[in-house]
Amino acid sequence: MSKRTRQSAILEIVRQERVSSQEALREFLLERGIDVTQATLSRDIRDLRLVKVQGADGQPYYTLPDEWENAPPLERLLPTLFLSVEGAGHLLVVKTMTGGAQAVGLGIDWEEWPEVLGTIAGDDTILLVLRDAEQMDQVVERIEKIARGG
Repeated sequence: MSKRTRQSAILEIVRQERVSSQEALREFLLERGIDVTQATLSRDIRDLRLVKVQGADGQPYYTLPDEWENAPPLERLLPTLFLSVEGAGHLLVVKTMTGGAQAVGLGIDWEEWPEVLGTIAGDDTILLVLRDAEQMDQVVERIEKIARGG
């Protein structure tokens, strides 16, 4: 089964059912004949940008917020909006086309890069705070690679 088919099934399940845990999601998938490991399911949840929210009944469940559902992934945003990246110490500044920083910042947040503590986005500038200054080159290379479309 392809990743795309599996992830489509996950989205369909999350839209139709109250899925409270990864194990419950795995069971829904098994009912459809899709056997998946916990590690693969965790990656799919991250790739699909699913988040856990608390329902009115107090029970948590997975959902895909409307504002994120249509947000393009970083791989589509950066090649179009990226202008430059430069850093010093623990701080990295990414310049985008006017109006692009919020979307790119959200995309970086969703990637959950372990080197990045957080982002602050304005209109055309994103500030990334890195965990360790020694990770600067690695993050710059990753951003530039994505911006080149590779």
